Amino acid sequence: MSGDDSPRAGGPLLELDGVDKRFEDTHALRDVSLEVAAGETAVLIGSSGSGKSTVLRLIIGLLSPDAGRVRFDGAAVDCGDAAPHRRRIGYVIQEGGLFAHLSARDNVTLLARHLGWEPSRIEQRVGELSQLVQLPADALARFPVQLSGGQRQRVSLMRALMMDPDVLLLDEPLGALDPITRAELSRDLKDIFRSLGKTVLMVTHDVGEAGFFGDWVALMSEGQVVQRGTLPELVERPATPFVERFIAAQRGPLSGGAA
Repeated sequence: MSGDDSPRAGGPLLELDGVDKRFEDTHALRDVSLEVAAGETAVLIGSSGSGKSTVLRLIIGLLSPDAGRVRFDGAAVDCGDAAPHRRRIGYVIQEGGLFAHLSARDNVTLLARHLGWEPSRIEQRVGELSQLVQLPADALARFPVQLSGGQRQRVSLMRALMMDPDVLLLDEPLGALDPITRAELSRDLKDIFRSLGKTVLMVTHDVGEAGFFGDWVALMSEGQVVQRGTLPELVERPATPFVERFIAAQRGPLSGGAA
């Protein structure tokens, strides 16, 4: 990464300021303000339809806000000219979102090849990443349908990390996995976040997962942030009856995540 692309000193790396977003009659976000500092792992939690994924799509420039501002590294995100900042963001969605007609290797290297990277540089980066995410080398030649769910997510993470981004956006990255694979990949992901020092914004509906990964969490409901803080703060000092109900509904997963 060049010096010009390095995150600026001071100030949040990701910022939403008074953001509203509507989809026809649906008010997806209502006056949402959030800041994520460089190097933090932040987690958005909430039930389906609470607006969590919409936040990620605004940050990466797939959507424009109807009101308010979205900033990345101090600059406003412009959907019409989002390519430069998208290259500084790795994006992982549920079930990987891999191209079915491409091998794992070709999925990982697609953007690097498009940008004209030398083959030797690509191979070196693929080798580094496959070791980092603990993906067997022979899996890179397979197509997504030939991979397990955990392997697909590891390939998706490699693709997100290929360009050495400043930020990782993870949208329910573990939601479709079986419990054993989910636990193993959770531990590996947390180790990767620590070793790389990336800024991470993750979306989940699982409280235990949020507590395991997040430096802080923001609980969303009906397009609003109802409470932000550490998970113990939400558990011990819920700001609203909804926060208390949401936490109480997941006491089982929470106990497992805190162990």
